[in-house]
Amino acid sequence: MTRLHLFDLDGTLLHGSAAPVEISRQLGVEEEIHELERAFAARELAPSEFAVRACALWSELTDEVVARAFDGAPWLEGIREVWAEIRARGERCAVISLSPDFFVRRLLGWGADAARASRWPTLAPSGGPGGSPGAGPGAGPYPREPVDPAGILTPAAKVKIARELCAEFGIPAAECVAYGDSLSDAELFAEVPVSVAVNADHHVRELASYQYSGRDLREAYALVSPGIR
Repeated sequence: MTRLHLFDLDGTLLHGSAAPVEISRQLGVEEEIHELERAFAARELAPSEFAVRACALWSELTDEVVARAFDGAPWLEGIREVWAEIRARGERCAVISLSPDFFVRRLLGWGADAARASRWPTLAPSGGPGGSPGAGPGAGPYPREPVDPAGILTPAAKVKIARELCAEFGIPAAECVAYGDSLSDAELFAEVPVSVAVNADHHVRELASYQYSGRDLREAYALVSPGIR
């Protein structure tokens, strides 16, 4: 039976970090984003509130900044190899993340079949703070439009998206495997029959079918699919 592998991003594919942290590091506001991350983890901020406050820190954000953040992020080793193996088996792999879509979508180039993420305000054109000269009437400091709360994913949305992907790929929910690390993955772990806690905290370790600590996704994947090449 074909399986669907569902990967979280922050703290899972990224070792000890998150997309907003890596973006903020590029912009020199790492300390400020860590405080927002702390408040979010403590459930003092809803996902949409986190997005609004993070956007307020990122006035100089452009696609070029995101590219640097993505390329310099602490990714687990073996991501491309695992996804190539999954597809070689005739299975599917997808990323579901609360992080900004303009960061998460870049993983499609690494072999993910789908990447679903929060819809943050669109990026300013590259070419300098706030965009390049002559970029049009919408040019200016990021964000150029307000955060739409409806576009920001919640942990419950991960379950909804997983069901949508099952329907899209024609794979029953009983054939899903989830990989995650924190409270935002707990509802999805409760939904699927097999789950892998990757460098996880206490919120999901006890829920998971398997646990993995380390920096190589091939080792975590081998827990559910022995024989990876």
